[in-house]
Amino acid sequence: MVRAPRERLTPHRPTIMPDVPPPRFSRIAVLAAAVLASSLGFIDGTVLPVAIPAIRTSLGADFGETQWFVNAYMLLLSALILVGGAAGDLFGQRETFAVGIGAFCLASIGCALADSPSSLIAWRAVQGAGAAFMIPGSLALIARTYDAQERGRAIGIWSMASGIASAFGPILGGFLIEKGGAEAWRWIFWLNLPVGLAALALLFLCIPRSAAGQGEGLDLIGALLVTIGLGALALGLTYAGEAQPGLLRMLVALLVGVTALILFWIWEGRARAPMLPRFLFSLPVFNGANLLTFFLYFSLAGALFFLPTTLIEAFRLPEAYAGSVFLPFTAAMSVMGAYAGGLTDRIGPRLPLTAGAAVTGLSFAALGIAAVLQAFWLGILPAMALMGIGMGLVISPLTTTVMTATDDALAGTASGVNNGVARIAGLFAVASLGVVASFVYRHAIDPSLVPGGYGEPMALGNMEAEVMRASALTSAFLAVAAAAALLSFLSAFIAWRRLPAMIPKGNKRKGR
Repeated sequence: MVRAPRERLTPHRPTIMPDVPPPRFSRIAVLAAAVLASSLGFIDGTVLPVAIPAIRTSLGADFGETQWFVNAYMLLLSALILVGGAAGDLFGQRETFAVGIGAFCLASIGCALADSPSSLIAWRAVQGAGAAFMIPGSLALIARTYDAQERGRAIGIWSMASGIASAFGPILGGFLIEKGGAEAWRWIFWLNLPVGLAALALLFLCIPRSAAGQGEGLDLIGALLVTIGLGALALGLTYAGEAQPGLLRMLVALLVGVTALILFWIWEGRARAPMLPRFLFSLPVFNGANLLTFFLYFSLAGALFFLPTTLIEAFRLPEAYAGSVFLPFTAAMSVMGAYAGGLTDRIGPRLPLTAGAAVTGLSFAALGIAAVLQAFWLGILPAMALMGIGMGLVISPLTTTVMTATDDALAGTASGVNNGVARIAGLFAVASLGVVASFVYRHAIDPSLVPGGYGEPMALGNMEAEVMRASALTSAFLAVAAAAALLSFLSAFIAWRRLPAMIPKGNKRKGR
């Protein structure tokens, strides 16, 4: 059994807990603020892919820049989310949570006013940094405010309300874009402001100030190194997907990324308060759970990034229809997620994780076939519901497995690392599957008939060119969906071979 040095088990002292539980009104306010703030992040993640075709046309962005509309957000979120959690312990949960919401709302104004692809990318990065302090704070405040008897119900309400927001956000965003004209995409960012301001009002008017902790500090050097490393790798993959990739700049970016990540790993072994305790990766169950997380969330993020563009540009569906595909996915995931927690308690995590990943893989295969057949009602929507069932089977047992893979003192850190792995998977999915989509698209068109790269707007009027372009887009999505299906099946294999059949009694924690 691997044991960590004592100081690594408590890298930050927890925020001081109140002796008397907060009054009921304050508890309700905490839950409402957490739901509102979390909805900002969830809605932003699901509605932006629906808006990308409109944004691309409005700002004149190329495909690589549209990838960075998502990647800039994911990069800062994945790199800083552990720092955001530690900052809450150090400076107080309420105050850190409020800073995250404020930064997110400020960046939303910048996104709404962006007049170029580069300015939108920059403000999206600031949004990601704000979310890195906002997302950990929402659950931390709930855990701090509700006692053990009420906490599960509060988290369930938080999860359900955030899921509903995630489902209806893309429909509302798609409707606004469809009805509002070329610049209506800006409203998806303006709508963040009243939600964020309502959350801030609840925090400061209804919730007592948090007591600050006595942590050892923030690992800012680690955060800088991992940001450079992940960003450079994603940039190198983006270069690889261009119609005429520059080999030298691609290799330089990849080399910088690998070097920075090696330095990050070395630094984390020497830092006084590391954001990533390295000994966690000596635990077999922890490694298996994170491998599964990476491959499965890579598949999910890649497919859901390219699907709305395919529906809008190839199927010629209105944006509101494209946004509606998230509704069966979220509904099925919420229903199955509520069932999967109790199932895990009864039969252990291995079978639900294996079945869930396999079902998700089947949904990606069905999604690719439906895209080629251009079957929306009888193909795309049922496949999305199937995907929700698969992911609903995965989320609860995966969280349980990660948090019981190590000692109780590091359960929060382990969960944060796993959350970061999921975000990093999304970052690399958009970049690397963009290479796949661009390659297939370029080889499926006649450049003299269909100028431009993957997903670029094209003037209507030439029926032959439109048909060829639609066929190339669906072929590109089929390749993305096939890759997602294969990686999901790999996740199912990892779950079956690497993860425990049952959670050890008494939380023995070491993955045996």
